[in-house]
Formats: sequence, C-alpha cells, structure tokens
Amino acid sequence: MGLLRLSHVEIRVPDLELAVAYYTEVMGLFETGRDGDRVFLKCWDEHQHHSVVLTYAPVYGLGHVGWKVQYLEDLDHYQERLEAVGVLTKRLAAGEWGPGHGEALRFESPTGHLMELVHGMQQVGNLLPLTNPPPRPLNMVGVAPPRIDHVFLTAEDVGAATEFFSDVLGFHLTEQVLGDDGFQIATWLEVSHSSHDLALVTGPNGGLHHFAFWVDDWNDIRTAADILAYHGVRIETNPTRHGATRGHCLYFFDPAGHRNEVFTGGYWVDPDEPPVIWTEGEMGRALFYYDGVVNQRFLTVHS
Repeated sequence: MGLLRLSHVEIRVPDLELAVAYYTEVMGLFETGRDGDRVFLKCWDEHQHHSVVLTYAPVYGLGHVGWKVQYLEDLDHYQERLEAVGVLTKRLAAGEWGPGHGEALRFESPTGHLMELVHGMQQVGNLLPLTNPPPRPLNMVGVAPPRIDHVFLTAEDVGAATEFFSDVLGFHLTEQVLGDDGFQIATWLEVSHSSHDLALVTGPNGGLHHFAFWVDDWNDIRTAADILAYHGVRIETNPTRHGATRGHCLYFFDPAGHRNEVFTGGYWVDPDEPPVIWTEGEMGRALFYYDGVVNQRFLTVHS
C-alpha cells in the first residue's frame, strides 16, 4: 500500500481560454473534458484522464494537488492515518468532482495546501497503440512532454511539513538544504523511487512555487526553450542543471503567472537510502549548480 506518484495539479486561471490555448498549443497537452468552468488536460504518454486541471477563478493560484494510489483500500488506510493526527478528510465518489475523476480522499495539509489521494481515474490511453507501438506519436505540437513529474510547494515550517509528509503519507526524504541554525530550508521527497515527487521550500503556507513536466533528455530541454522563445513565453531560467536531484531544467511562466518547469535526468533512489545534505552557503549550487547563486526572484512565490 502507498502513494504511487503525482497524479494531477489543479490551478486557477482568470482567462480560461487563454490558459487552454497555452497548455494545448504551446505546451502540447491534450484536452480530455470540460465541466462548467473547468478544463481537463493530459500529456501524451499518460493513460489516465487528466494530469492538469484549469479552473476559472478571478485570482490565479493553486487549486489542489492529487496523488495517485493503487488500491481502493489505500483511501481507508490514509484516512485513518490523517484523522489520527487531527487532519479532517472528505471522501468523494468516482466522478463526483469532475469527468474521469476517480474516488478520492480530500484533505488540507498542515501546510495549508488542499490535497487529495485518488484511485480509479478513468483510463483513456496514451497516443500509442498497445500492440507494436512506435516510440512516440508523430506530428506532436509544442513542447509535448510525456507526463507530469513533480510539484514544488512552499511552507512556513519546512521541517514540520517534511515530517508530516514522511510520517503520515510515506514520503522518503532524498535531499535537503540545512540552514546554519540546523533548520531545514528546503527538502526534496519521493514516493516513486525518482529523485523527487514533491519538494518544499521556506515560504508562505499554501504557496505553489512551480509544477514540472518530464521530458526525455537534455536535447528536449533545449528544444523546449526554442519553442517557448518562439511563442514569446517569459523564460525565467535558461536551460541549466540542479545540484540537488542532479536534474536538468528550464523555468518559465504560463499566461496566468504560474511557474512551469520542464525537467529531466536525476537519479533513482531506494527508501532506505540517507538524504543528501546541502549547507546554507551552498544553497545556490543546490538549486543551480553551474551558476552557484540563488536568484532572489526565483524564490518569490508567484501563486
């Protein structure tokens, strides 16, 4: 039993059709459904109904974060664990929240983020046949990432948040930035054996720093930068590399102001491996290994 990976991210957008155009025509996601003021999207190599949900709202920001579980019994298991530490929960029937959505357990984390665990989301298939498939579809549009990868959130007390996600939800700490006072400034955690599925950095509770899409290699990072620049997308950080997670990355903003990332590389980790430690003085190298400095603007929460 346990969480499998990041399932989906819901974001609020003040201009729904502009956001849809960006995520389909520039990012290359596919629309799979609509429900009132919500539009559901997926990446090409994802089988489940959606991984990004755009919800119309006057103010942009994070709606909720969803984590996939394999078994229906997982929802009962985590409901008991959450309620044992005083977290209120709500069960949602399959399809109650929107088209294609599975049965879910919704709660607000101590960090002020609305989250849910979801089981049984509708399987709509990727864009490849199940028999003798080619490696990727032809005639893709835009960046066309295969899948969603991770989410980076802000919390006032990163140490307490890391403890909650580890002890209650079963995340494994892979890397951390420790301040000179011994407190955790930032942490990276995983449930899928990747370098991270969730990261936390010191900031306001409930904040979204960014969410990231996976691409297959460094050349895809470069191609993404070409596509984004062609479309006039505001690029924040040119193609570079993280020290923490060892991943290659590119940061940019959607039209509403949410920070996006395309990410590749990193490493595989087992849950019994100890975390990598970065000191406060080397935090710049942990975030951007080549430059070795932290751009204060990058630490600003835009949602």
